[in-house]
Amino acid sequence: MTRAVGATRKQIKRMIRVEGILVALFGGLLGIGLGLVFGIACVQIIPDDFVSKLDIPWLLILRNLIIAGVAGSLAAYFPARRAAKLKVLDAINHE
Repeated sequence: MTRAVGATRKQIKRMIRVEGILVALFGGLLGIGLGLVFGIACVQIIPDDFVSKLDIPWLLILRNLIIAGVAGSLAAYFPARRAAKLKVLDAINHE
């Protein structure tokens, strides 16, 4: 529908790719945040003679966020291409 108000095919592709990357990154951040919260809670609950300290691998977390962003970009590639090729009148009629 944004094509109907003047968006170019390139802008449509970029918009969908950016949405895919943002969704993947926010999902990754939410997963990391929940994982940290549950990890800290488990360390507090489990007796000290079993687990005394939570080791947080920050480089691994950063790598996983980068992988999530790349995966989001790749997952959005084909839908972005398809949306950019869609004709304006066909999209309006489909709605």
